[in-house]
Amino acid sequence: MSNTSRVGRRTHVVECRATSGTSLGGSLAFPGTLSEAQHPDVIVIAMSPSSRHITKPVCQITYSLRGAGLEVSVLVLSSGTGTSSEVAPSDTLGASVMSISEQEMSQIRRHRLAVIHVGNVPSHFIPKIKQILEDIDVPAIVVSQAPFDFEDLSSAGIRTVGREVAETRGYVLDIVNGIARGQRCPPAKIDEIVAKTRRALRFAK
Repeated sequence: MSNTSRVGRRTHVVECRATSGTSLGGSLAFPGTLSEAQHPDVIVIAMSPSSRHITKPVCQITYSLRGAGLEVSVLVLSSGTGTSSEVAPSDTLGASVMSISEQEMSQIRRHRLAVIHVGNVPSHFIPKIKQILEDIDVPAIVVSQAPFDFEDLSSAGIRTVGREVAETRGYVLDIVNGIARGQRCPPAKIDEIVAKTRRALRFAK
């Protein structure tokens, strides 16, 4: 019996990124990078790190889910900090517009469940959620700083548990509010994320 077995730990095999951390958000990797679990069950999706969008909670959420025995990958979107292209003015250019690449969509589709970490302005991040789930038939849990509910998502055309007819293929199974950007998650919130992730996996393919 190995030492890790004796102390009740479980070894996780993760394909590490080819680039180092950026120091923003707890040394989260550069935008456009994926750290993939050996058995891709859950993928935690982070917006690109920036001075406004400190993604520190993503690291803690990932470690906590792995500590609970779940297989977890982490994807840092290459262009996740701008406004969704759906609501951005037509003359908005460059990093000010969020996008999701075909490669990133393919990476998300390999998983059974997505945990999407967003920010503090619902009118800003709800269109991003819609853009991510538009062509990706994967259930999701949304983790945010600002409060919002399923009705807010449904009103934006996002498929939810209670609304099957919508404009997205993917759908939101659950929501966790109160996760402040750049701050450690309270233990109660970590427990909530772990519990809701376990529950969602029971319904995922």
